[in-house]
Amino acid sequence: MNENNFPIRSVCVYCGSQPGRDPAYIAAGRALGRSIATHGMRLVYGGGTKGIMGAVASGVLSNGGKVTGIIPDFLVDMEATRHSLGQLDDLIITPDMHARKHAMFERADAFVTLPGGIGTLEEIVEIMTWAQLGRHEKPMVFVNVNGFWDPMLELIRHMRDQGFIHTGHRVQPLVIADVEEVVPTILDRLEAAGRNAGSGEVISKL
Repeated sequence: MNENNFPIRSVCVYCGSQPGRDPAYIAAGRALGRSIATHGMRLVYGGGTKGIMGAVASGVLSNGGKVTGIIPDFLVDMEATRHSLGQLDDLIITPDMHARKHAMFERADAFVTLPGGIGTLEEIVEIMTWAQLGRHEKPMVFVNVNGFWDPMLELIRHMRDQGFIHTGHRVQPLVIADVEEVVPTILDRLEAAGRNAGSGEVISKL
């Protein structure tokens, strides 16, 4: 694995505990996991071993990477199995969802969102809210697999146009269609920011 020289040591991934109907979602999960591992980063995620969550974790582990799973006790038997959780490098079982989200935030240097449901949406929206309120400046990414996030992105644009997103300069998630470009783009963006340079062409900002 390559060791990076940037302040991104761990990536939090939000995604569905189900596979979804498009095989591209699972493929994207595995590819993202592989990319995280090959760049020498640790995956921080919700601990599930099924669906897209399981694909991301598998992608990291099968490529020699490290995984921290954070899951509430009541979800252990719903989103995972206790045997499969034993394969993770680091497992944190929290008493509730609030503790889980705070633990994930504290351990992550960047946030990446793959396709998912209401829980996935709630997680990334909360991170965006904290950014808007000035609580963090960590990179945020929507992986727009086959246009999955287009309706969400359009809603955010509508809210911005209607004047409901204040301090909008703090809410600038990256929107990337090619999952293979996610980690390199995060690193390029940080390097460019350090040089006060412009962003890469693969980034589509809201």
